[in-house]
Amino acid sequence: MSTWQIVRVVAGSFILLSLALGIPGSPLFVSSWWLAFTAFVGVNLLQSGFTRWCLMETLLAKLGIRRGN
Repeated sequence: MSTWQIVRVVAGSFILLSLALGIPGSPLFVSSWWLAFTAFVGVNLLQSGFTRWCLMETLLAKLGIRRGN
């Protein structure tokens, strides 16, 4: 997997997990504050789309994972 693929898998996983933890009625509900984490991930995805820079992708590249196209 390349860095951009890992970023998308992690972001999608974080969003689904935070929704499961933050939506009342979910069997995994903990607190509505988990929805703030969902918003944080969404804002970061939006920012990286406009600036073409993603901190996680940069860190993964420094760990030796190949960059995608």
